[in-house]
Amino acid sequence: MNKNEFLRSIADKTDSTIKDVTAYYDAMVETIRDTMKAGDKITLVGFGTFAPKHKEECTRTNPKNHDEKVVVPATTVPTLKFGAAFKDSIN
Repeated sequence: MNKNEFLRSIADKTDSTIKDVTAYYDAMVETIRDTMKAGDKITLVGFGTFAPKHKEECTRTNPKNHDEKVVVPATTVPTLKFGAAFKDSIN
């Protein structure tokens, strides 16, 4: 399922227009991004938790030249941990 199919499915289930659903989707993604950028997490009970995860700087082997080491800079990555209720609902 791609984004357009996803938005169409939500519009059909909620008797909404694609325009309205797209606005809600964009607002949701923006809110999640801004919250995680601020270092906070979002917990949606019954679905999961969006949280930023800090990864420290580390040294790895260069995949193109196994004799060479490269330094991977520290970064923050977005994570999503699904809740038990959601996991159980798809099995």
